[in-house]
Amino acid sequence: MLAEEPAIGAEIDREDTRVKISQKGLYALQAMMTLARRYRQGVVKVRDIASEADVPGNFLEQILVELRNARLAQSVRGTKGGYKLRRPPSEIRLSEIIRLIDGPLAPYGDADELRNLIAQDAHHRGLYQVFLDVRDAAAHILDNTTLADIVENSDRRSLTATKPQARRRRRVTSGVGSARASSY
Repeated sequence: MLAEEPAIGAEIDREDTRVKISQKGLYALQAMMTLARRYRQGVVKVRDIASEADVPGNFLEQILVELRNARLAQSVRGTKGGYKLRRPPSEIRLSEIIRLIDGPLAPYGDADELRNLIAQDAHHRGLYQVFLDVRDAAAHILDNTTLADIVENSDRRSLTATKPQARRRRRVTSGVGSARASSY
């Protein structure tokens, strides 16, 4: 027979243990990556950010205002206006962006809430400790990863991913009609 959960456990709100990086947060990260890639070029027009980051334009403008107000991005007015990073990409941590847009770091709620769950719910203490450990590990990674890190990693992976595709295309086009070319 299963033991009943203590009364105090019945009051615990488990809804806050779901993943918390929103679509808006992902869009903000994608937009900031675009600005990081073009950091040396200076100002980037909003429509270019939207196109390159694959973010809806109207939604992007709202996100950029939040990033500007938090002093992560800077806006420039005029015909050559747009946005640029306020600091070098190597000085902007992913955790800053996520905390700004989505609040406490994902994926399992804020640390204080999890510590309270550990203290209050003896039957599930081990589970909540794992969630806290995961949250702390995620926070550590996000606190120690900059825009420069993810842009460099993405660019490096893009280069290695496109080379085999280019080779395959050449083989297919150069060997039209051959059995070997049709196997690709």
